[in-house]
Amino acid sequence: MAMTRAEIPAARLDLAPGSRVGIVAGGGSLPVEIADGLAAHGHAPFILLMEGEADRQQELRRYENDSLALEQIGSLVATLKRHGVTHLVLAGEIKRRPKLTDMRPSLGLLAIVPSVVTALARGDDGLLKVLTRGLEKRGIKVVGAHEVVPELAASEGTLTAAAPNRSDWRDIEAGRAAAKAIGALDIGQAAVAIGGRAIALEGIEGTHGLLERTRDLRGHGRLAGKARGVLVKCAKPGQELRVDLPSIGPRTVEAAHAAGLAGIAVEAGRSLILEGPATLSRANALGLFIVGLPASESADGR
Repeated sequence: MAMTRAEIPAARLDLAPGSRVGIVAGGGSLPVEIADGLAAHGHAPFILLMEGEADRQQELRRYENDSLALEQIGSLVATLKRHGVTHLVLAGEIKRRPKLTDMRPSLGLLAIVPSVVTALARGDDGLLKVLTRGLEKRGIKVVGAHEVVPELAASEGTLTAAAPNRSDWRDIEAGRAAAKAIGALDIGQAAVAIGGRAIALEGIEGTHGLLERTRDLRGHGRLAGKARGVLVKCAKPGQELRVDLPSIGPRTVEAAHAAGLAGIAVEAGRSLILEGPATLSRANALGLFIVGLPASESADGR
């Protein structure tokens, strides 16, 4: 029997009186869903639109907002404090990194540049960890989307009308092991498994690129005649869970179907389902399953 997302309650962050949540908004629907979720629960958010990155500006500008270029990162804390922000969510895709040569000198910038330069050499997760710790040292508490809008997090169990069969579970285990392996190297968060073994791993092109590559691989001799298959997305081992959680949405479902896959598996509580009703409805219409897996580790990367 399919399990609805509402059957497993998620813990909501208890915001003290006077608290205000800010959202550093990159691309995609996640910043909008967090803002709308906060507003629905009585917390008016402040939106900091990242110039050239935030692509849902019409919806986000309904809330109090300001804009910031990546090269103005040194003024981030001052901007947040000016608007009374006590808690911050980093949400949405940032496609490029700031150009250090274009940054205008400031005291705030000079305080963070050494850490940022060091973190850039550690990969994306290293950079995010340094950024969150730097913000918290300056009095801004970084929180995860799943902490302020917990209904975005995937629940455990089968979430769709279709459910994995025995061969799908073999693919899920193989895909999960592969996703964790590349996650430990800070390469990606996803893998595709077909016929009980991983056949494609997520790289810099992201999940959609991975699924396009999988579709193209269907004609490969070693995959000839093999049907079904599963996309698995997992948090990286030791990942900073307050930022960059794995996510899926309607576009993921469409791409998985185009790649000939039978379904998608994500970690419950540590993955986000964007545009939840539309995502599950589309999966049901296409006959795909979506399943939330028990988290395989307790470390949260903090």
